[in-house]
Amino acid sequence: MRPLEGIRVLDFSTLLPGPLATLLLAEAGAEVIKIERPGRGDEMRSYTPKFGVDSMNFALLNRGKRSIALDLKQPGAVEKLMPLLQSADVVVEQYRPGVMDRLGLGYTALNEINPRIIYCAITGYGQSGPRAEVAAHDLNYVAEAGMLALAAGADGAPVVPSALVADIGGGTYPAVINILLALRDRDRTGRGCKLDIAMGENLFAFMYWALGNGVAGGQWPAPGGDLVTGGSPRYNVYRTKDGRFVAAAPLESKFWENFCALLGLAPEFRDDSRDAAATKRAVAEKIAAKTADEWRALFAGKDLCCCIVGSIEAALRDPHFISRGVFAAKLAAGGKQIAALPVPVAPQFRSSPGVEGYPALGEANALLDRKQ
Repeated sequence: MRPLEGIRVLDFSTLLPGPLATLLLAEAGAEVIKIERPGRGDEMRSYTPKFGVDSMNFALLNRGKRSIALDLKQPGAVEKLMPLLQSADVVVEQYRPGVMDRLGLGYTALNEINPRIIYCAITGYGQSGPRAEVAAHDLNYVAEAGMLALAAGADGAPVVPSALVADIGGGTYPAVINILLALRDRDRTGRGCKLDIAMGENLFAFMYWALGNGVAGGQWPAPGGDLVTGGSPRYNVYRTKDGRFVAAAPLESKFWENFCALLGLAPEFRDDSRDAAATKRAVAEKIAAKTADEWRALFAGKDLCCCIVGSIEAALRDPHFISRGVFAAKLAAGGKQIAALPVPVAPQFRSSPGVEGYPALGEANALLDRKQ
């Protein structure tokens, strides 16, 4: 039995943070019912490329869920949802503050219907504060929290992140953590609560070192100039002879010594505290003298925290990930199967890898016609 079996989640969210959060809950056994607008549904259904009728992105994030199509603005919508609201354990929503209240589905209203309900509101800036009503996306959240500036090169120009850190690290994961904490708290108190998940403010934990250096040491990070932002030869990316890249992270002394020995780095460069820039140039020259495959062979079996920068396509074929069953679960639609999105739920807390689909819009509308 999975740990969240018997838990019912009503998911009013769209796009990424909320749907990924409820996917994790579904993987752990929760029954997740998406509430979507009729006709179009979740905005992400319309994206491309397609997998079956809807988008690949929607399919990956919503496997194993149910779908109800209901216009929440129409009179009687709350009444139609009433049996589900009375039986729900968790509600997840992602609207701007106040929208659910105006629909008659805010926490105060739902708490009166069901005092045990756990209400999780995911927004960019939280339910209060000067920016609470401001529209923004992941790039804006990382920019305003100072994270984007840490990804700047030596010229000070930030690089657009490839990972949606705020959406997932600031939204999805905090939502799941706090929902689980709220469920545990409800076991003790018998009552639910409202969770205010603000993606922007949840980014600061990722920058603990920058906060520590600045607040405690008075040394705020400079673009491309700090230990984990490109300022150190011990934590950097170097171009190989064939135009590929080595990711070198021999931070600790034992790894650095092994790395320097493998490269045959001249003694005057091994103490990088004297002139980090000179050491970085010397390392770059060494790495540029060999191809990526040559470096891969040289790194094999060595204890030095180095690897070749690979593609996500190559990662799908990586023997290590395959051996651990990372892509064993399958997603099916339209007679095709692909690897399901891997999620960080331990194997003992989810079903054995199988084949699942994603919900057609409104396929579970019959749930509105019977008492739950």
